[in-house]
Amino acid sequence: MKLLAGNSNTTLAAAVGDYLDMPLTRAQVRRFADMEVFVTIDENVRGEDVFVIQSTAYPANDNLMELLICIDALSRASARRITAVMPYFGYARQDRKTGGRTPISAKLVANLIVRAGAHRVLTMDLHAGQIQGFFDIPTDNLVAIPVMANDIRLRHGTAPGELMIVSPDVGGVVRARQLADRLDADLAIVDKRRPAPGLSEVMNIIGDVDGRRCILFDDIVDSAGTLCNAAEALKAKGAVAVSAYVSHGVLSGAAAERVSRSVLDELVITDSIEASETVRQCAKIRQVSVAPLIGEAIRRIANEESVSKLFD
Repeated sequence: MKLLAGNSNTTLAAAVGDYLDMPLTRAQVRRFADMEVFVTIDENVRGEDVFVIQSTAYPANDNLMELLICIDALSRASARRITAVMPYFGYARQDRKTGGRTPISAKLVANLIVRAGAHRVLTMDLHAGQIQGFFDIPTDNLVAIPVMANDIRLRHGTAPGELMIVSPDVGGVVRARQLADRLDADLAIVDKRRPAPGLSEVMNIIGDVDGRRCILFDDIVDSAGTLCNAAEALKAKGAVAVSAYVSHGVLSGAAAERVSRSVLDELVITDSIEASETVRQCAKIRQVSVAPLIGEAIRRIANEESVSKLFD
């Protein structure tokens, strides 16, 4: 087995290597003067089971091309099996036609990965579970709920009747319910509408949050507008504290500044996406690592063991 890392999240790749007690494969992933991606594998990978760790976060297109070219290089170097390890799967929000003459880009990206030569995909908290079906190869979708639940127990406790898990929209109810069940907590829902792309407006809070410590739970935070608006609405309804736990901290533009100015007590994200300097400097944002989760999944895949046991 070998681990190969692209440039998108070298910190997480190194942490996965530490968990598995395995050095990263020597390779050069660089750019020509015109920004074309060039990859050279500096070790023999013939007959090896190779895992390519690459999130397709900002810059999404560059990181996606790195992944595709790494897969192609490994395929032409006669690797036995190539697994694309994508802690964050970009383009996942484009999983269906939202109007006339619009693409399903998540399916296109899945096709590209398969045609490049990947034999398997390992990802985490897909925005929509049906994206697994876009791939014609085995695809494992890990969930960060166990990691988040452990952190919530340590930081917030689980006193009966005190904790309230909140879904920031109706679409995330199933995900929030899974976390609430694991913590034996109650569930509330934020009813919102989107007057325009990237904008959200809270209409109502479904559930009694008065006097409760609320945990907003979602899979992706991008502009952070939804979370900040939801936190204000929860505080207005009597919540004594509001924190947010999100799997993928995209946090583009002025998102970190928006979180810093908000009534959120804390935003907790995983390291599926490498944090920018602005995110690292924000006092209200904290990262928890999913390296052990991804490392254990890689070990189980390499040893042909059950991955679904990690969801228990």
